[in-house]
Amino acid sequence: MTKLLLSVHVLAGIIFIGPVTVAASLFPRHSRAALGSSDSSDVAVVRLLHRICRVYAVLGLAVPAFGLATAQQLGVLTDAWLLVSIGLTITAGLLLALRILPGQQRIMASLDGPPAPDAARGDAVNGVPGLAMTTGVFSLLWAVVVVLMIVRPGSTTGA
Repeated sequence: MTKLLLSVHVLAGIIFIGPVTVAASLFPRHSRAALGSSDSSDVAVVRLLHRICRVYAVLGLAVPAFGLATAQQLGVLTDAWLLVSIGLTITAGLLLALRILPGQQRIMASLDGPPAPDAARGDAVNGVPGLAMTTGVFSLLWAVVVVLMIVRPGSTTGA
């Protein structure tokens, strides 16, 4: 059962967390293009990236669920590497839910609504660098979690 849970956990991470990480990272660059252009294809790309982020954020909840089930089966729920990974995962999830998705939504509102005054569009453009930084931190958090899952520092079964 442990191997099945671990396999589902890893597959869910690849299939669900990977796309949201890539889409969130691409969103700022493409939103800059869409905000500075009247080309509807630029807006369509940004809309698709935002949809991927929203949908895969929900699907990604399977990753920690299967991770916790796997950790329980392995008897490592109190190991330091796992507790740090859980904390980083919670931080990444909060960044996505409270900063990245709302930031994307503000940019989408600027693109989808009636033609905005220059000040409103300027606010959206000014929000892009902060969103880019936040998505970079989000990606880095996931990279650290992956390393912790592989190396398992302090574990008697670590690499």
